[in-house]
Amino acid sequence: MAKGKHTLRPHAETAFAKELKALKAQDKQHRPQGWELSPQAVVTYLLGGELADGTVIEPKYFGQRRLIEVAVATLVTDRALLLVGIPGTAKTWVSEHLAAAISGNSTLLVQGTAGLNEEALRYGWNYAQLLAEGPSEKAIVPSPIMKGMTTGKIVRIEELTRIPSDVQDALITILSEKTLPIPELNAEVQAIRGFNVIATANDRDKGVNELSSALRRRFNTVVMPLPATLEEEVKIVETRVQQTQTQLEIPAPPLPSEEVRRLVTIFRELRSGKTEDGRTRIKSPSSTLSTAEAISVLNNGQALATHFGNGELHADDLAASLTGAIIKDNQQDAPLWEEYLETVVRQRKNWKDLYDACRILL
Repeated sequence: MAKGKHTLRPHAETAFAKELKALKAQDKQHRPQGWELSPQAVVTYLLGGELADGTVIEPKYFGQRRLIEVAVATLVTDRALLLVGIPGTAKTWVSEHLAAAISGNSTLLVQGTAGLNEEALRYGWNYAQLLAEGPSEKAIVPSPIMKGMTTGKIVRIEELTRIPSDVQDALITILSEKTLPIPELNAEVQAIRGFNVIATANDRDKGVNELSSALRRRFNTVVMPLPATLEEEVKIVETRVQQTQTQLEIPAPPLPSEEVRRLVTIFRELRSGKTEDGRTRIKSPSSTLSTAEAISVLNNGQALATHFGNGELHADDLAASLTGAIIKDNQQDAPLWEEYLETVVRQRKNWKDLYDACRILL
């Protein structure tokens, strides 16, 4: 990277390098071989806390402590970890920070897609060298998994269920035997300690490929829940929006708490199919309305307010991005959103400004 340039999204181990360094310096607990931190310190890094020297560790995940403890304990063993949940439940965020804390490197990543081939999970070939010299170790192009096995690092596989089923099964030998056969060389790569796999998956997205029972048995599965309460989700959204603004150097004032609360309330109600008080049933749109989408709506609203408004987030700034987040299928979602505006938003005290701003966009 050239000097003077700012990375748009630094990796976790870069963005939180000071915290990781402080944790490592004061970590007196047992560290599994190949780990940068002890399991207890990894949990502290994810959930936050204050160290003996006064260093404050910022929370990366807001949720059940036991859930993170189970995930970390899984990685201490030779079992791979599968984080399952609907979009926006922080699966990717947690996997990145786990890899950064354990291995000091979150970049060994396989992004699952419908077109992914087996080479992306195993290895490829430098065909110019292959033609010139024939099969050899020098001609191999290692996959992130092969690199993780030889260096003893955590490897992340995103959207495992988007990978075709026959390609998924290339992982079975790797996860069960901790070896990667190379038939062309009559050889194999054996994983060294510290290697493991963290995969993420959701079963509500289009294009999902079911995991075979043989592959699923190789993982310990942790289900990532949506935030349990309105207050918890508001805190997550406020924290992540503030982090994004700092990272992108957006000169925006603090978020109005009332606007954040209104947005999160709308998302939770449309997601659950009922109002927060449970008195009114609501039809849910096709969009997932995840916490991640709420963060995106607020980031867009803040950008509008900063560059095209008076600098403070108002209902019309929020409505512009909110409508687009909810209406993904115009025929199906627009009537449901309009009905929600009329039966819920319009009836709420002090919500008239948001109702009017949303109605204009329909």
